[in-house]
Amino acid sequence: MAEYKLLLPSMGEGVMEATIISWLFNEGDVVKEDDSVVEIATDKVDSDVPTPVSGKIIKILKHKDEVAKIGEAIAILETSAQTEAITEQPQIPESRPDVKTELPNLEPEVLKALETSMESAKVLAGVPATDLYLSPLVKSIVQQENISASELESIKGSGLEGRITKEDILAFVKNRGQGSAERTVPVPTPVAQVAAPVQVPVNVSAGDEIIQMDRVRKIIADAMVNSKRISPHVTSFIETDVTNVVKWRAKHKDIFEKREGEKLTFMPIFVKAIVKAIQDFPMINISVDGDKIIKKKNINIGMATALPDGNLIVPVIKNADQLSLSGLAKAINDLAYRARNKKLRPEDTQGATYTISNVGSFGNLMGTPIIPQPQVAIMAIGAIVKKPAVLETKDGDVIAIRQMMFMSHSYDHRVVDGSLGGMFLKHVHDYLQNWDLDTEI
Repeated sequence: MAEYKLLLPSMGEGVMEATIISWLFNEGDVVKEDDSVVEIATDKVDSDVPTPVSGKIIKILKHKDEVAKIGEAIAILETSAQTEAITEQPQIPESRPDVKTELPNLEPEVLKALETSMESAKVLAGVPATDLYLSPLVKSIVQQENISASELESIKGSGLEGRITKEDILAFVKNRGQGSAERTVPVPTPVAQVAAPVQVPVNVSAGDEIIQMDRVRKIIADAMVNSKRISPHVTSFIETDVTNVVKWRAKHKDIFEKREGEKLTFMPIFVKAIVKAIQDFPMINISVDGDKIIKKKNINIGMATALPDGNLIVPVIKNADQLSLSGLAKAINDLAYRARNKKLRPEDTQGATYTISNVGSFGNLMGTPIIPQPQVAIMAIGAIVKKPAVLETKDGDVIAIRQMMFMSHSYDHRVVDGSLGGMFLKHVHDYLQNWDLDTEI
C-alpha cells in the first residue's frame, strides 16, 4: 500500500486558490478513480474535484470553509503500490521555484542572470518580490500604494495561516508612516491616494432580522466597492429606436427554434452590435495596469446573469467577434442555462474584456452599471417599450408608435474620455436603430 496526496488542481488562468464547500466522502471511505470527492468554490463558481486514483481516504487536510492554494494537498489517500506507480500525481512547483534546483546544469553566471531577471520582472509588474502569498485584490493595492517587500513582510496577516487580507493591507496603508520616519519608496500618485473606507456603525433595533451574507454576496460586495475605488465612473445614456430589431426577431424566432432547438432572444443582437462598435473603437477593449494600457486582442463579452438565489454571475462569451448571430444565440443560451443550474466551469467566468447587463429583463428603463475590473466599460440595456416618436419621412415629420429602448454606458474616466465613451455608445445605437430586416441567421 502507498499514500497518495490529492492536490487541488488548476482551476483556470488567474485562479490561485479555492474554498472547500463540502466533502462528498468521509475519512475511511473508499473512492474510485474519477469519483467527485469534494466541492470547491473559486471566485463565484462552484465545482467538483475528482480523484485521479482509486483508494481509501485516510486523512482530510482541508476542511469545510478552509482555503487551499492551487497545487496544495487537500487529502491523503491510501492506494495500492501499483496504482501509485501508474498514476502518481505530478507535484506543482511553488510560485517561486529554486532556479538552481530546477536548472542544475546551467553555468553559475546564467543562473544568476535568470534569478535577477525573475526578480526584475516582479518589480516591473508593480508587485515586490516576496515569498508571501497575496490575493489578486491585495496585489492590486500593493501596486497602487507602492508598498515594498520589506513593508509587506512587516505586516502581520490576520487571514488563514497568517495571510495578509484586504483589511490588513488597508489598515497598513491608513497607518503608514506613523511609526517610522524613514521611507525610501516612491510617493504614490494622486490616483493611488485613496483613504481606507470607514465602517459606519449600524444600530440594530428590536425585531430587526440579521442576515449573514453568503460567500457569493461577499465577493460581489468586495468587487463592487473595489471597482468604484479604482475607477472614476462616468455614465452616458441614449434612447434607441429598436423597432426593426423587434420586427426581425418576431420574423425569425419560430424558424430558428424549430431549426436549432434554441430560443432566439434579443441578447445576441445586442452583443453583435457591441462587438461591431468595439471593432470601430478598440480602445474600449482595454485594461489598465498601473500607468500602462493593455489593448486586448480578443473580444470576450461578459454577460451579467441573475441567479435564482438573487446573486449575480458573469459568464463570458469567448471570441464573440468570431461568432455568427446563430453562434452567439447558442453560446448565450448555453452559458445562461449552466449559470442558473450551477454547471459553469471556472474558466467560463474569466477573461471578459467588455460586459453587457440586461436590466430591461426586470422591467427597468435604464441603470448605471458598475464596471467589472479590470475592464474599463460596461453597457446596460433597458426595457423595450412602445412609445410615440417623431419620424422623419419624405413627406415630412410624423408621430408613430415605435419600440424604444434606453442604453447606459459606464466607462472608466482614467482612460476613456467622454468623446470616446459617447461615440462608442452612438455606434451601438446606430447599429441597432438601422438593423437590416434582411439579416440572415
